[in-house]
Amino acid sequence: MPERLTEMLMDTWTPLIILWITVLPSIYMAPMNQSQVLPSGSSTGLKRLNEEQRVLHRSKRGWVWNQMFVLEEFSGPEPILVGRLHTDLDPGSSKIKYILSGDGAGTIFVINDKTGDIHAMKRLDREEKAEYTLTAQAVDRDTNQPLEPPSEFIIKVQDINDNAPEFVEGPYHATVPEMSVVGTFVTKVTATDADDPVYGNSAKLVYSILEGQPYFSIEPHTAIIKTALPNMDREAKEEYFVVIQAKDMGGHMGGLSGTTTVTITLSDVNDNPPKFAQSLYHFSVMEDVALGEPIGRVKANDLDIGENAKSSYDIIEGDGMDVFEITTDAQTQDGIIRVRKPLDFETKKSYTLKVEAANIHIDPRFLSGGPFKDTATVKIVVEDADEPPVFSSPTYLLEVHENAALNSVLGQVTAHDPDVSSSPIRFSIDRHTDLERQFNINAEDGKITLATPLDRETSTWHNITIVATETRNHSQVSRVPVAIKVLDVNDNAPEFASEHEAFLCENGKPGQVIQIVSAVDKDDPKNGHYFLYSLLPEMVNNPNFTIKKNEDNTLSILAKHSGFSRQKQEVYLLPIVISDSGSPPMSSTGTLTIRVCGCSSDGIVQSCNVEAYVLPIGLSMGALIAILACIILLLVIVVLFVTLRRHKNEPLIIKDDEDVRENIIRYDDEGGGEEDTEAFDIATLQNPDGINGFLPRKDIKPDLQFMPRQGLAPVPNGVDVDEFINVRLHEADNDPTAPPYDSIQIYGYEGKGSAAGSLSSLESSTSDSDQNFDYLSEWGPRFKRLGELYSVGESDKET
Repeated sequence: MPERLTEMLMDTWTPLIILWITVLPSIYMAPMNQSQVLPSGSSTGLKRLNEEQRVLHRSKRGWVWNQMFVLEEFSGPEPILVGRLHTDLDPGSSKIKYILSGDGAGTIFVINDKTGDIHAMKRLDREEKAEYTLTAQAVDRDTNQPLEPPSEFIIKVQDINDNAPEFVEGPYHATVPEMSVVGTFVTKVTATDADDPVYGNSAKLVYSILEGQPYFSIEPHTAIIKTALPNMDREAKEEYFVVIQAKDMGGHMGGLSGTTTVTITLSDVNDNPPKFAQSLYHFSVMEDVALGEPIGRVKANDLDIGENAKSSYDIIEGDGMDVFEITTDAQTQDGIIRVRKPLDFETKKSYTLKVEAANIHIDPRFLSGGPFKDTATVKIVVEDADEPPVFSSPTYLLEVHENAALNSVLGQVTAHDPDVSSSPIRFSIDRHTDLERQFNINAEDGKITLATPLDRETSTWHNITIVATETRNHSQVSRVPVAIKVLDVNDNAPEFASEHEAFLCENGKPGQVIQIVSAVDKDDPKNGHYFLYSLLPEMVNNPNFTIKKNEDNTLSILAKHSGFSRQKQEVYLLPIVISDSGSPPMSSTGTLTIRVCGCSSDGIVQSCNVEAYVLPIGLSMGALIAILACIILLLVIVVLFVTLRRHKNEPLIIKDDEDVRENIIRYDDEGGGEEDTEAFDIATLQNPDGINGFLPRKDIKPDLQFMPRQGLAPVPNGVDVDEFINVRLHEADNDPTAPPYDSIQIYGYEGKGSAAGSLSSLESSTSDSDQNFDYLSEWGPRFKRLGELYSVGESDKET
């Protein structure tokens, strides 16, 4: 500690001299001004002060003092004297008492109330508190009455170099591009010192590099770090660890220092070209590989990273530039070779390519270092594969007339095996595309023939699929679509577009157009339809009507005269012959119905029937039909009423010869036998009385006398016949005395001891084990085989 104090005193000898020169004269020889007075005994000063006081009317202040200073971090065996207060009112008789108040009064600073000496009782730290504001006052010791107004003064803590520089923001990280020139800015560091930057050199810092030379340098005063060596290569060393020191006292001996670290990383630039790992690559590929399928990868390594390491690949030479392509894998930066066109082992068995890899992003500063690209040779061998048959055309178009004869050849498809072995080909039709089996194909030569007649008007196009299969390997299959167009022939006669019915007015004029008719033809000639209209030969000189061909391929019907009458003839039938212009021409005859109608004066049809003449009262045919329908309905009602009355007069008891219960119905169905309990429920055939435990005999007259049934009540008119029959049926079913008696016999078994013997062969094995079946062979081949089976069964049983 004494050594430290000595060092501190040596470093601060100049401030101490200034302190004593400043503090002590301020205590004893303070200059005289309006706020201060001279020491006691200076009458001239007092007189001048009194004159000024009278003029200015200010109270007299007798303090002799100035600003005070105290050295920080000073510690010794005795409290340090900061300064002394004195007033000229003090005659030295010890009647004056000095009082101190304010920051730290009584704790940090203590005043001698007799002498006015102020001492610092504790060690002070300027960085904690730089100055203290205190108030001093002189009072009468006996009466404690203030002799002077209180005065305020400041005690400043004088700095010493007791704080080392600190890098608050450290440690630092910085980057600088590789291959940078000397003096390239890297980063700037900053240190702080808590000492007073105004007083002395305690806070004057100087920077230097402790570690990191000779790669980097630092400006001593600005702390700017720069590169010190040129062409630092990231690929050789990427990261540098630099130690920076900041020292106060201007870097002189005895100054305090602090350090920080700066991690400097060289960022990448594109200063390295791509390089293939090998100069020659070999790949093999099957000839049936799919288009776009990758067949191999090449790799050009680049020492750079990120964007600077990205390369693009291209095929620059070779005999397969149009067959293969190369693309770049964005993740791995590999060059992927893919098939661009189909391969054929039989045509070409190998390819040689020259591949180039070039950087995408090139730094022009390093172009002088050489081209940023590299090349390699790629050899690709095509291997043979068992390929499916190849058709001579990807699609086929056949044309056939709809009247083509059956089994006529429509066309031919051809295919071959592209392999060296050249397997034979068989052709077939995919019947899913020819469900009606209208076509056949020769399996050997691929000729397509007609199997069923065609009709263009039904279907103009037929699309089928031909399948070619190798005979040596049925898994090798090819398909080709075949479109068959059916050509038109003139096989349909024209006919009226619709059934026409013309109306002719009685007051019509000669030459008036009665009706315009048109024709249609299902055929489709190349030059369009052209129809010819004519009357039948026997109707050419028709006295009533004539025809006229129109330019739009229609026909107009004209009246030859006037004066048509419905009473004379109501309907006329006009046969018309329609012919087309095909080869050979087709024709048909259509009949036009022409009705004579009554019309108004302006030619509007009003009535086309004769009832207007037959019924002078004015009733129409519709009214007559309605009246007739009503009459028929009344007749039907009368007939039904008479029939019902007749049925009500008939007796309700059925005669014996008409009793339906005596009818016997025979069914030729064989039942399931005695074990068939699911065919029907026998309980339904029994008497319902059996449910209660009483089962009367149905084959004899019962002994029990039942109460006679009440007589039948008269049936009122309008009774429900169906309900009446159901009631009588229920009474008859539950009355055992009603004739005839039902007899039901139940047989639970076939019976035994029959003289005829059993017809079943189920028990023959137990009774006739030595039976001989040889006689069955005399009945024919079928029974001979049956006898052999039974004989074998007997021999097995004996064994």
